[in-house]
Amino acid sequence: MSTQVPASDSAAVPGAGRNRPASRWVEPLLLLGPAGLWLVLLLVLPTLIILELSLVPGIKPGGIVNPVLTQFPNYAQIFDPIFVSVIGRSLLFAIGVTLICIVFGFPVAYWIAVMSPKQWRNLLLLGFILPLWTSSLLRSYAWITILRPTGVLNTVLKALRLPELDLLNTGILDFLKFLPNSAGWATPIIDSWVNLSLAVFIGMSYSLLPYMVLILYASLEKLDLRLLEAASDLGASPKQTFWKVTVPQTLPGIAAASLLVFITGLGDFVDPELLGGVSSMTAARLIYNQFLGATQNWGFGSALSMVLIMAVSVAIALLIKYGGDSAEV
Repeated sequence: MSTQVPASDSAAVPGAGRNRPASRWVEPLLLLGPAGLWLVLLLVLPTLIILELSLVPGIKPGGIVNPVLTQFPNYAQIFDPIFVSVIGRSLLFAIGVTLICIVFGFPVAYWIAVMSPKQWRNLLLLGFILPLWTSSLLRSYAWITILRPTGVLNTVLKALRLPELDLLNTGILDFLKFLPNSAGWATPIIDSWVNLSLAVFIGMSYSLLPYMVLILYASLEKLDLRLLEAASDLGASPKQTFWKVTVPQTLPGIAAASLLVFITGLGDFVDPELLGGVSSMTAARLIYNQFLGATQNWGFGSALSMVLIMAVSVAIALLIKYGGDSAEV
């Protein structure tokens, strides 16, 4: 007795096989469509508008947008020594804050991830990121209250009969008086770059330190403690264990955290504006002045914005390509 094998559904229904490829694109589009539309409207299109404005020489509000593709005067203006010093100061602020956050954030993250009791770790992390629940503007004004000449810090120092500090108006070279300002390298340009406001460093480090700790904690939580024990059993000192075992395992997290802090510090506006004053002009403040300040030079502000966008994009691309797992932390 012969048995007849039933035909498949695709054979029974004409055209069913041809509809499958189309249906495979419907679900991804429905899932990614809202987020993609959001990114296009609020990221891609504004970036393209900024790029177009950066090609228009001297455009102001209400002006005619007529891009010039043969010359790039707005981009050439960036290389003016005054603006180069502003960009250099922004880089120094970002690099300095990144180093400060690494120095202070790594021990905290290590203690929470490795040494603290497990039942307290989530609570400790919550307590450490509580300042992020408040506005950055309020945090900056709080630091002004603490650091101003009649503020909390000097009140405590005066009660202890210690010398008072005016950190709001003090730069690094002013604070480190053992550095000779009259040395050959202390030219006015270098002095304006290096003598950065201590108050800005304090405010930016305080604002960005929780981000450093969170990412380092996520990396240190995966640390293989058996390797630390093995290194100790083989006679390695704590210093050798740290540099040869702990740091290599957490290097992707250090790279990711450093990049996040650096990018955020490079574009920070509130802390330099409130804590630094006129002498702490940064790229973010310069862009603000071109759009909303008295200058009203939208072309130059757009060109400077595009330079920062490209620099950040290149840094992220290099991290994704050469950073390994750091981009996934």
